Amino acid sequence: MLKLNNRNVIKGQMNERGLKFNKALGQNFLIDDSILDKIVEASEIDADTNVLEIGPGAGALTCRLAAAAKKVAAVEIDTGLLPLLGENLSGFDNVNIIHGDIMDLSLKELFEKEFESGPVKVVANLPYYITTPIVMKLLEENPGFESLVIMVQKEVAQRLTAHPGDKNCGAITYSVNFCCETETVIDVPPEAFMPVPKVWSSVIKLTARQKPPVDVIDEQHFFTLIKAAFLMRRKTFLNCVSQNEVINVKKETLREILRELHISENIRGEALSLVQFSQISNAIIKRNL
Repeated sequence: MLKLNNRNVIKGQMNERGLKFNKALGQNFLIDDSILDKIVEASEIDADTNVLEIGPGAGALTCRLAAAAKKVAAVEIDTGLLPLLGENLSGFDNVNIIHGDIMDLSLKELFEKEFESGPVKVVANLPYYITTPIVMKLLEENPGFESLVIMVQKEVAQRLTAHPGDKNCGAITYSVNFCCETETVIDVPPEAFMPVPKVWSSVIKLTARQKPPVDVIDEQHFFTLIKAAFLMRRKTFLNCVSQNEVINVKKETLREILRELHISENIRGEALSLVQFSQISNAIIKRNL
């Protein structure tokens, strides 16, 4: 088997096919053995585990996942990499390469088609430009994964693993905390990739909660409320949400709700707790019934 952790091997394979790293797709292949092994270890994969891999690249991580898992379904958007993946993964009969954009696929249909039985875990080296949309898609569609082990830019990792109210928190912080328990697995230097990026990355693990930490009447409304609160960070929560057409609540009504919940009308979204977001969401829904 080719050494897919070797820069010269990967460069040679790509040159043979006239391929170049696609900057538009944020391609940076992970080639550090110790980090690759750490990802597989953190994923806690065994012979009964199914894996969805997003963005397999040249297949260095895919090979390790396939050696440990029951089945791997790997979604790759780059047409040019498909023959390369086919060659590098030819020694495995439990890998299916799916050509497509993960953002355009129904995760429910993908899970039903690819995985007959057993737990499903998601593993990915995510491009920085689309990290948040992919994570939110996984959380909102909720196809039934047990965990996500993902490589992301360190700055993004800090937001994903922050606690609501922390200085690093954003809308996605609340959504992730609602759905998952989070931990940082390892920080990764630029030299672990090919080509070498300009910033550090981090591997983080999101483990699906058996039960959300707060009760909400409508999860979609709850997520939408959080997004609305962070659309204009310099504005108060009251102004952000009352101007949002999707939430559809009058400013005076929202002011009354905040008063009833003993929350200042001058508070900003990042200062609210997960419990307070759930209380506000539930109160708005009840007012609209």
